[in-house]
Amino acid sequence: MARLYPFRALRYDPSRVNMEDVVTQPYDKITPAMQQRYYEASPYNLIRVILGKHEPNDTEPQDFLPAGEKAHNVYTRAAQTLNEWRRDHILAEEAEPAVYGYSQTYTVPGTSEVRERRGFIALGHLYDYADKVVYRHEQTFPKHKSDRLALFKATRAYCEQIYMLYSDPAFTAEKLIFGASGPSETVSGMIGPDTAPPDLAITDEYNVVHRLWKITDPQIINLLLTAMADKKLIIADGHHRYETSVAYAKERSAQLKLPFNQAFPSDEDSSPSVIADGDTRSMLPTPAFPEAAMMMTFVNMDAPGITILPTHRVVSGIENFSSPDFITRASAYFTIKELASPDLSALNSAPGTAFLAATGDGNYLFTPKSDIIAAQLKDISPRQAQLDVVQLHRIILDKLLGLDQETITRLGNVRYIREADEAISLVQSGDAHIAFLIKPITLDQLRDISLSGDVMPQKSTDFYPKLLSGLAIYALD
Repeated sequence: MARLYPFRALRYDPSRVNMEDVVTQPYDKITPAMQQRYYEASPYNLIRVILGKHEPNDTEPQDFLPAGEKAHNVYTRAAQTLNEWRRDHILAEEAEPAVYGYSQTYTVPGTSEVRERRGFIALGHLYDYADKVVYRHEQTFPKHKSDRLALFKATRAYCEQIYMLYSDPAFTAEKLIFGASGPSETVSGMIGPDTAPPDLAITDEYNVVHRLWKITDPQIINLLLTAMADKKLIIADGHHRYETSVAYAKERSAQLKLPFNQAFPSDEDSSPSVIADGDTRSMLPTPAFPEAAMMMTFVNMDAPGITILPTHRVVSGIENFSSPDFITRASAYFTIKELASPDLSALNSAPGTAFLAATGDGNYLFTPKSDIIAAQLKDISPRQAQLDVVQLHRIILDKLLGLDQETITRLGNVRYIREADEAISLVQSGDAHIAFLIKPITLDQLRDISLSGDVMPQKSTDFYPKLLSGLAIYALD
């Protein structure tokens, strides 16, 4: 059972800040140059909380220091900054619990096609994957999780949203929030962009227009939560933050002397924890304790507007790397066609599984020798074995280049790049040995992999656009 909750969000006061100067892209998409730009944009930019700058005398997080020694680092500064902004009313808590309709209008990169992706922001209950309510689709890095856990513990706040997918061909949430019976039909009397102006509208650095509608009507909220109760949720973006939050919830449930699996009301419980919203006629659910949930954006997979981009791989730091020798060895597993240039049209027009390798000595289109690849990947499911990104990781990176998951995590030989031109330029400049350009995972592939319990390699998907950080904050205290 998927439990969702409204919440009293912390939100920037638009009379005190220019909203476009204080919001950011998600922390894991922020380059050093972006970080500096955010710092310069405003003294109240959220970067100071979600990805602060390190200083020379920083200490380890509190959990790693001797008893009695006080930490001083990016996490303690983040907490201090967040507290100061709350004290000075830069951030103010909403008067009522709410959910938020969230729309993103954008141009698909590399095209002139304009799409709109609609969803809503609410709190989502935290579950172990074994509970088969929340599903993952890709692997994670331990280092990223330890970083986020230190931040969550210090700030006691979730400043960024997890991007969750669910399936609802009837568009139930859209009808309730956006006033539409489907992607284009209007239903009168509902709250949403078809009948009301947004509570907030801003444009980010990628020219994506983000709009927010605050929904406080208890009847609509309860109908929405009920409609979502039977949904299976798939993490699109935010695996590290989700897994970190589950660990944090387990830690807190132990401190509260509640076994994690019994820390929350059961699905059969007819009397979940509730909060009054100021109207004695209505009661709205709330988590059993604050850490039992985190902030999420829910998007219907059956609605239009979802875009998945490929994430290309760039490899460096391999001792005595020889591209001719690599191509020779790879030809045992793939049919290889040399190209005059690293032209993505050759990749995109290739049927089925394929990827492009750009080296300093030439460019090549790889297509699998199916029987040979199948024999090499017989330990995994056929649905995984047919994926470009799985063949790339298991055969090319691991078997031929010696870069298994542990080595990649430890040495950082692989960079994950959205733009093909950037990946190719790193090879042409000599900063990398080889770039692998791949096709994007399809939504159907992601759904099948996730719901079957399989897991793809890390960074297998790049959902575009990203959810803005700073639109709402879930404060645990």
